[in-house]
Amino acid sequence: MSVALPAQLLLFLISVSSRMGLSRYTEDNEASDGLYSLLNLDQKRESEDFIFRRPLRCLDMLATDGYFTFVASRPQLACAAFIIAEPNEIISLELSDVSIDCSTGDFIKMFDGWVLKGEKFPSSRDHPLPLYQRYTDYCSSTAAGATSRSSQNVAMIFFRIHNPDSGFTLTVKKLHNPFPCNIMSQSPEGSFTMVMPHQRRNCSFSIIYPVEIRLTELSLGQAKSNELTPQRQVWSGCSGSGDYVELLGGNGVDTSKMFPVADLCFPLSGLAQVKIGCDNSVVRLVSSGNYINRVSFQYRLLEHNELPKTRENSLDNVCSVE
Repeated sequence: MSVALPAQLLLFLISVSSRMGLSRYTEDNEASDGLYSLLNLDQKRESEDFIFRRPLRCLDMLATDGYFTFVASRPQLACAAFIIAEPNEIISLELSDVSIDCSTGDFIKMFDGWVLKGEKFPSSRDHPLPLYQRYTDYCSSTAAGATSRSSQNVAMIFFRIHNPDSGFTLTVKKLHNPFPCNIMSQSPEGSFTMVMPHQRRNCSFSIIYPVEIRLTELSLGQAKSNELTPQRQVWSGCSGSGDYVELLGGNGVDTSKMFPVADLCFPLSGLAQVKIGCDNSVVRLVSSGNYINRVSFQYRLLEHNELPKTRENSLDNVCSVE
């Protein structure tokens, strides 16, 4: 995986975190040289015995296995690290060498997913666990350390530390996931196949870029229709079938708050394509659990001249669909 991809995502996260108050606690020298050091890091393992180590920043993006150590040089009151793996991987997190004072308000919390601008990915309607079970709080743990395992290819850690020289080490390990569900793409272009074998579950593939999505194959348990139809015209059709694919667009990461673009509930062996000019574009597979459902698709970043033009006082400001 190219080091430039985590850097692109880090730039995106810095832009949104500045609106949610995280980045104002980032040290000046981290803001100036942290991103450039990330660009220059060789994050590929040279051998099976190689163990990657580096310091952890107050606002950080991690995309490789390894040991990441944070030591506060001054009070750090709102920090977060976003962890991302390949689509077919999940993430194991473990805390060690923890030296914080929970009684003074210090905390370290791990989260199964991402939180951006107050929105959670995966959304509560798509994640298999209730929200309270997705948090692992070090200060509430009775063990010497704390561990967490994500349900998808993204996870994150929040922490607040008041005293200088306090800190912890975070161990990140990526594990194979045979049936990936609820994926955050690392790249604005690529292809993927989602398969849901006899499980009553919703799976989303999220691309935090405006993209063109081409559906190349769709195999569902029931056939209801014969064409790709705008969602607003067939809301009672595909959603009532129990097995369908919907395309969503929006400027957040919570799929339950995104704009429904189109849905399909019929087998497809040809090409169906939609351009979604939003900050986030999603392919969402809804399964009743009665069938083996499968959807394959390709996606690419929209060129500048393909992006929608902003219109005054119009819902089209949110995003445009073609």
